[in-house]
Amino acid sequence: MTGAAASPRLVGRTAIVTGATQGVGADIARGLAAQGAMVCVVGRSREAGEAVAAAIGEKAFYAEADITDDAAIDCVVEAMMARCGRLDVLVNNACSYDDDGLASTRTQWLRTLDVNLVSAAIFIQKAAARMQQGAVIVNVGSTGGKFGAAGRAVYPASKAALLQLTRNFAVALAPRGIRVLSVSPAWTWSPALARMSGDSIEVADAVGAPLHPLGRVGRGEEVAQAVAFAASHEASWMTGVDLAVDGGFSILGPDQGLAPQTWFERLAPQTKG
Repeated sequence: MTGAAASPRLVGRTAIVTGATQGVGADIARGLAAQGAMVCVVGRSREAGEAVAAAIGEKAFYAEADITDDAAIDCVVEAMMARCGRLDVLVNNACSYDDDGLASTRTQWLRTLDVNLVSAAIFIQKAAARMQQGAVIVNVGSTGGKFGAAGRAVYPASKAALLQLTRNFAVALAPRGIRVLSVSPAWTWSPALARMSGDSIEVADAVGAPLHPLGRVGRGEEVAQAVAFAASHEASWMTGVDLAVDGGFSILGPDQGLAPQTWFERLAPQTKG
């Protein structure tokens, strides 16, 4: 094996990435373009989206869309077909975090599920109609969709449903040679973590370390690499599965990987002999 760089995985491929105007979505768009794909950066902020596409260069273009509008989804798909004549990869990354846990209103539930689940399903429906054998759909899930957490309800429920949607659509589209997978990050550096940490990745890493065996929070580039792998021919025998890109978060049980003796030493009341 030589030290030469590996060939880009996605040369000649085209990809739509929703929610790609900032954060992990922008990282995914950059990562796919770096692997050779022509990327359609989808989002509602024209200024931010055009900036992301411009920074990527000739391998990207921006399409403004509210994905809760079916006609807007049609326009994005047709923009890709008009520009490139094919659609090989769809990444459903757009997400709403409007969640007040038990206190969440019906409006919050319906709005969040519309963005995180229903719009992803409709985008798959419309994209798949223009895809050929060998195409791939990657849904961005979350460890939040796998485990219980205090103070949240809507977001994790939507992500759990998206993971199930991945399995169902993988079966439905397999006869056409279209693969459907999901990628589930744990805590990953993003605008949300930036706000909570005072825009300090060092603080985020320190707070997240006990929850992730690898001792830090993830980086958007690491999620992008997993998405690029899932979308590539290297993953051609994989469909309907979830790739945990979580620094080991999902292998920890409620004891956070510590032995019972450790918890007793930390928390058991001290008794006198």
